[in-house]
Amino acid sequence: MTQMLLLLLYVFVFLLATESCRTLCQASSKSKEQVSTRPHGECRGTCVDNSYCSQPCPPDTPGDMGFLCRQKKWHKVTESCRTLTAFNIFEADSNSVQTFGGSKINEYTNKPETITDLLMEKCPQNLSCVIRNIQKSPRIPGNIALIVQLLHNISTVPMTDVDETKMKSYSIMANHILNSKSISNWTFIPERNSSCVLLHSVNSFARKLFVNKHPIEIADIFIHTVGTILSRDNAGKNFTFSMRVNDTRDVTGKVSISREELQEVPSPSRAVSIAFPTLGAILEASVLESITVNGLVLSVILPKELERISLIFEKISKSEDRRAQCAGWHSVESRWDHRVCQKIQENSQQVVCKCSPSKTFTSFSILMAPHVLQSPILIYITYIGLGVSICSLILCLSIEALVWSQVTKTEISYLRHVCIANIATTLLMADVWFIVASFLSGPTRHHSACVAATFFVHFFYLSVFFWMLAKALLILYGILIVFHTLPKSVLVAALFSVGYGCPLLIASITVAATEPGKGYLRPEACWLNWDMTKALLAFVVPALAIVVVNLVTVTLVIVKTRRAAIGSSMFQEVRAIVRISKNIAILTPLLGLTWGFGIATVLNDSSLAFHIIFSLLNAFQGFFILVFGTILDPKIRDALKDRINSAQWISRISENVSSDFSRHPTKGPS
Repeated sequence: MTQMLLLLLYVFVFLLATESCRTLCQASSKSKEQVSTRPHGECRGTCVDNSYCSQPCPPDTPGDMGFLCRQKKWHKVTESCRTLTAFNIFEADSNSVQTFGGSKINEYTNKPETITDLLMEKCPQNLSCVIRNIQKSPRIPGNIALIVQLLHNISTVPMTDVDETKMKSYSIMANHILNSKSISNWTFIPERNSSCVLLHSVNSFARKLFVNKHPIEIADIFIHTVGTILSRDNAGKNFTFSMRVNDTRDVTGKVSISREELQEVPSPSRAVSIAFPTLGAILEASVLESITVNGLVLSVILPKELERISLIFEKISKSEDRRAQCAGWHSVESRWDHRVCQKIQENSQQVVCKCSPSKTFTSFSILMAPHVLQSPILIYITYIGLGVSICSLILCLSIEALVWSQVTKTEISYLRHVCIANIATTLLMADVWFIVASFLSGPTRHHSACVAATFFVHFFYLSVFFWMLAKALLILYGILIVFHTLPKSVLVAALFSVGYGCPLLIASITVAATEPGKGYLRPEACWLNWDMTKALLAFVVPALAIVVVNLVTVTLVIVKTRRAAIGSSMFQEVRAIVRISKNIAILTPLLGLTWGFGIATVLNDSSLAFHIIFSLLNAFQGFFILVFGTILDPKIRDALKDRINSAQWISRISENVSSDFSRHPTKGPS
């Protein structure tokens, strides 16, 4: 009987425990259901421009997502969601996780340093015990960042025996996150330099690769490594790669070491080259570079005695109107630098570069300038406008020469016409050199000629602005100060110093400071560089500063003419408004205020409307100067009328003399 009671008691306890477990499981299930139904990937609350919010990742996924509000919509900007941890990155039969000991492993679960320690403990010979789970993991930003840090930590582990097996495992891990499908996810990694860390880590690990007599070749889809031995007896050594980009077609790259260069290398020496088809796009996306990599990224590990190598890059984008620039990756400053490379040859298909490898520069590629807004309308407007401008400026200078003695009788008018004549002259020269520079731009451009053309375009356009500034200062001088306080010769010398001296100084300093490092020209045109050296600021800053000064001048002229109308009759008020409008109409084109539309094209580079307005106003500026500087000037019109009347009077006299001569011919001696 006692046994029966004990049996019933055990059954009751078992049923109670089972029911409790069921209740707890149901509660847990409901809790998970509630969590999973909570929206992820969006922020609650009002979206105010430039506001930021953070949201957790989906359940069982560590990390969070950051959102920024732009134009009343939330846009994801960062993400650290990850599925890889020290628990699941190793293969299922791994015992290495337990070696760290129960509670301690929880503290270090998500640290790549801990994973590296476990990796070196579990499979130091081949690094293969994490490959399977890495390959199965989703390429989300958090996983990419963890793998990058893991590869970096592996590359810093002291090793002297990196053989082909280890390099193969290392390449497989790198290949997983270099996949073309992961490029967009690199943009969300909070650590913006992750792609730079990856490139540096791969190169550092490859530097330890042991190469015996037989060459090593490890070919994955997104990373291809070749190692070989160099000898002075070699006729030359080439590393040729052909890899798929954009999942569409193959692109080739080649590293070539000449026989002459090999003579400087101790024999035998190790050489390793690595090719990346997608790393250029990843660097552009994650580092937010303003240029585009237009070929394979080629890394080289070479003896320090090798000072120059040749690299041949096939272009990914074979655009005719955008030229390439050879560049090396600065591993310390994490940026492209074109000073270590020289472009030898370029056509529509490929580019040949000569580069100088070193510990700082081990990776090279070709860069393409960002997309330039191209439109047939803009091209037609520019060249037709330049033609009209040049013809107008020649006519303007001809008229000035014709009536010069009549319109420069007073000191004030003389100085004003000196400014107008020099504005027309410098703009004419700037337009001519602009056309010369446009013909020199192209795949086969001559560097020295392009530098010269760019210097003269820079100098003469700056001179246009500074002569406009001189005219503005002359107007201010006439309004604010008694005009005859300075001798005429001093004022003329001051005008020429401002008009030609200042732009010559700026243009000379710019070319002297940037050209030795090949940073004067931009890759796509004979014009000042922006991406590398910001040489374009030597034009933009003075030009915009002068525009501001000229705006102040126009304002003062308006105030001055407005004061004259205070207390006047209605008729006089209207005349004052007309006079103000005429002043604005004349001063605006002459003082270069139309160039203010250039700011709009910088702020909204993709807007065709701003580019068309800017091109129209500035391409036809010579025509504006002809109309407002000469034709609408009453004194010039009167002088022209006098010239015409004088010419007609002289013509009439000559006709009368001729007719009289014909009626009464002089009789000769009999």
